[in-house]
Amino acid sequence: MKKVIVIGGGPAGMFAAIAAAENGHSVLLLEKNEKLGKKLFITGKGRCNITNAGDMDTLFANVTTNRKFLYSAFYACDNFRVIDFFNAHGLKTKTERGNRVFPVSDHSSDVIAVLKKALHQAGVTVRLHTEVTGLWAEENKIRGVFLKNKEKEEGDAVILATGGVSYQSTGSTGDGYLFAENCGHKVMPTEPSLVPCVAKESYVKRMQGLSLKNVRVIIRKDKKVLFDEFGEMLFTHFGVSGPLILSASSLVGKELKKQPLSMTIDLKPALTREQLDLRLLRDFGENKNKQLKNALHGLLPAKMLPVFVELSGVDAEKKINEVTKEERNCLIELLKAFPVTLTGFRGFDEAIITRGGICVKEVNPSTMESKRVSGLYFAGEVLDLDAMTGGFNLQIAWSTGYLAGSSIE
Repeated sequence: MKKVIVIGGGPAGMFAAIAAAENGHSVLLLEKNEKLGKKLFITGKGRCNITNAGDMDTLFANVTTNRKFLYSAFYACDNFRVIDFFNAHGLKTKTERGNRVFPVSDHSSDVIAVLKKALHQAGVTVRLHTEVTGLWAEENKIRGVFLKNKEKEEGDAVILATGGVSYQSTGSTGDGYLFAENCGHKVMPTEPSLVPCVAKESYVKRMQGLSLKNVRVIIRKDKKVLFDEFGEMLFTHFGVSGPLILSASSLVGKELKKQPLSMTIDLKPALTREQLDLRLLRDFGENKNKQLKNALHGLLPAKMLPVFVELSGVDAEKKINEVTKEERNCLIELLKAFPVTLTGFRGFDEAIITRGGICVKEVNPSTMESKRVSGLYFAGEVLDLDAMTGGFNLQIAWSTGYLAGSSIE
């Protein structure tokens, strides 16, 4: 039996601790916050999208960075094993649109409660308010950790699961990167990912708070399509957010750092231009004596109408029976390609995850053990791994945590 120290009480750290304890080891979990799962508590707007119920191909397809590295981890602990774990510990789950898995209660606190119970049942010792200041390693072998009060904690193995640098108020301050660097590990540059985008146009701010459902967003660099998806988005005081935009940020990040990108919103993706023309003619026939600004309520949200009419170039005061075919075509074009220019990202405070982190080339993918320091393991967001929204990033945390904890012999 070995003494295993886990640094970080997030999803990866808790799962790693449970796996190591169930593997017969004495496990000490160190967390600098006053409670476990502080970031987990706010994920999925407090509902906690535990994982995704798609097949294995779907899991891999939604990993954005270093997906091949996750082969062993995903097969050692796949999404259905995670669902079974929570179900077996009394948490009922449900699957929603996009195969997103949530607790039936819609409370992330219930997910954390299950993990705390499982930690207790496995015999894991948890120490809160305990800040690690560094890794104690000698001759490329782990000896334990250094604590803030200048004490040392001896251990035969250490699992580093300190998270990234997103949502820093939850304690994700990038400590783990420094610990790893001091042991000779390379850390890939970090940047916000799954993050809202800043828009150039002032009219975007006029629509802040407006959520659009079932729209199609296309993002281009010049004429090249970088992103094309259906879903939900939100206008904000600085630009755009919502599930579609967060996913897009993960795929267009490199290009958006170099230059602004053009985004169009198809407000009526289920209708062709011809079908839209027929719909407009029908609506116009029922509202022929109204002004244009008062005749589009059946097609668009009220908050968008003034901006839409303004951008169309058609006089808002014009009577419907005076609108020409050319002007109608302008309205149709705008409905199919409402323009927004993306100029950049918001910061780490609004990012769901961190892109970048400990270089996976220096980590054994079959065990999550460091190739540089014997007895040092990694799990979760501290590694250079990230994925799309939909429960995939938490699945990376569960899988890498489980593999790290269960690999210690």
